[in-house]
Amino acid sequence: MGEGRGKQANKAQGTRRRIIEAAGALFMEQGYGATRLQEIADRAGVAVQTIYFVFRNKPSLLKELVDVAIAGDDEPVPTMERPWFAEVMAAPTARSALAALVAGTRRTLERVAALNEMVRAATATNPEIRELWPDQADPRYTVLSTAARSLTRKPGARPAVPLEEAADVLYAVLSPELFLVLTRDRAWPPAKWERWAYDTLGSQLLADKEP
Repeated sequence: MGEGRGKQANKAQGTRRRIIEAAGALFMEQGYGATRLQEIADRAGVAVQTIYFVFRNKPSLLKELVDVAIAGDDEPVPTMERPWFAEVMAAPTARSALAALVAGTRRTLERVAALNEMVRAATATNPEIRELWPDQADPRYTVLSTAARSLTRKPGARPAVPLEEAADVLYAVLSPELFLVLTRDRAWPPAKWERWAYDTLGSQLLADKEP
């Protein structure tokens, strides 16, 4: 009995993932507004009623797509509880914390930077999307200000850098917009972006000498 329920759950999860992957591909290819749920269903190999049953509507599907892309999987674990962020917080020095933060951010931006751009364009012409993310503290700033608070207290941090300034610098340099400018528009490999981001942030946030 339990095994049967497990197989059903795995099948449902697989269906959910196929729909999300199909939606992501089509939204990026055609734009959110131009993509019909029937097209997503066809690409995912499911009935369109399945999409309505699982996600209710297209805006809810978009939100799930963004949430999964940010996390890297479909587990309901917030960014600040993810292993890579725990590594940032637990790092013994500011230098190792910054390296972990830039590496973890790079992996996230490779998944979400272009998607973020698509969502912003879609929001301009689809007011219902705004309701998916009501006015609240920017979650990306929340993550980076938490990282800044930890980093600036570690050995090797540049003295006297205000917490707010450190958070703002991280927020700017590690932005999806700047990531796209360099990796897409200027064709930098992501590894080059990671080295540049680390060096740029290090010059602002790290002491000249290692602790």
